[in-house]
Amino acid sequence: MLKIFFLVFMAGGIPVAIAMAGASLVYILTAGNLPPFVVIHRMVSGVDSFPLLAVPFFILAGNLMNNAGITTRIYNFALALVGWLKGGLGHVNVLGSVIFAGMSGTAIADAAGLGTIEIKAMKEHGYATEFAVGVTAASATLGPIIPPSLPFVIYGMMANVSVGALFLAGILPGAMMAMLMMFTVAYYAHRNGWGGDVKFSSTRLFKALCELAVVVGWPLLVWLAVAKLGAPAQMTVFVALALLFVLDRIFRFEALLPIMTPVLLIGGMSTGLFTPTEGAIAACVWAMILGFAWYKTLSWKMFVKVCLDTIETTSTVLFIVAAASIFGWMLTATGVTTDIASWVLGFTKEAWVFLLLANLLMLFVGCFLEPTAAITILVPILLPIATQLGVDPIHFGLVMVLNLMIGLLHPPMGMVLFVLARVASLSFERTTMAILPWLVPLLVSLAIITYMPSLVLWLPKMFF
Repeated sequence: MLKIFFLVFMAGGIPVAIAMAGASLVYILTAGNLPPFVVIHRMVSGVDSFPLLAVPFFILAGNLMNNAGITTRIYNFALALVGWLKGGLGHVNVLGSVIFAGMSGTAIADAAGLGTIEIKAMKEHGYATEFAVGVTAASATLGPIIPPSLPFVIYGMMANVSVGALFLAGILPGAMMAMLMMFTVAYYAHRNGWGGDVKFSSTRLFKALCELAVVVGWPLLVWLAVAKLGAPAQMTVFVALALLFVLDRIFRFEALLPIMTPVLLIGGMSTGLFTPTEGAIAACVWAMILGFAWYKTLSWKMFVKVCLDTIETTSTVLFIVAAASIFGWMLTATGVTTDIASWVLGFTKEAWVFLLLANLLMLFVGCFLEPTAAITILVPILLPIATQLGVDPIHFGLVMVLNLMIGLLHPPMGMVLFVLARVASLSFERTTMAILPWLVPLLVSLAIITYMPSLVLWLPKMFF
């Protein structure tokens, strides 16, 4: 009956969060064996979680970066690095999304932030609007795969696994996905005879490579100073950060300090300097330092607007989590999850078959449900089966999130579709057709990640 009530509400066009909470309340009222107050109690308990504190702060950090002119700097840095290649702006699109993914943690923020700049630039350079929309949509899926990631925070809370381990698990798969997308851009460039979009400049390229060298070398130097020379950890980090600002001022780097955001987050979490929740606060502080003090592109009026936008987004996400909490609890209490597990385990006891079926289910669900709602509903159903079949919960978390990100590109409910249709002034139908070819590298990535768990688990096992 619970499932029937939920499907009836969804078919009536009721928002998914209200449909979940409403179905649970109606079921309790009709069953008569529990007081209605249980709905409120379970919803409050669902959001009473320390890891969920990271959600508003990561949203705030992404909004601050988006509104402080950081996206333009990221775009210019990517342009200097790969804009001279054949199909240059397509490569810039992918690389820019990789960098921005280390700040925002959401696909929609990537599509709405960088997508606005990238699609406009690609149209001005003669690229077909459909191609610009397609590559922007595909690269936006990197947002929640490369850390930090809001879906990983939600999954970590629901599955009771380390959020830091999930963040580390997304690094190598995210890099592989970016490479496959850039190979796809190169294929289109070769087929259509496209050249580079900016003149090759050895000076600009050398400067961009120096920025990358600093990003890679900075954590290595900190590690050597602390681990090998015995320097105090916190003092060493502060001195190294001051050195970063000095280098940025001397050489006027384009995006060195914004690119350092994921390095600081992952470094701090993997060394135990702060938890993922504290890391989200550190990301906000870093974004405010860059916006207010260093680049001076953020005003107090803009900051108030960013905070209000963050409150609106956070309230939506947490209401979905709260509603899904009571719905998931009811699914467990009524034996639905046990019945599904028994059916699946009776059908197959092979992990690879279960993963194939789970992928198909999650791709389908992702077309209709917002990722946060889908995660909170699917984790109690699928994770116990995955655990019984020996699938690592961190590996399964990455598979689930990638499936749901691909769902964001599908009609009828794909939010990235709606965002890009508005940004590019394309019809919903043309936007959908533009994205279809880009599902190929995404589905290939999904297959590799699903059946090569070592790619996902190598970094988490090193640090956790």
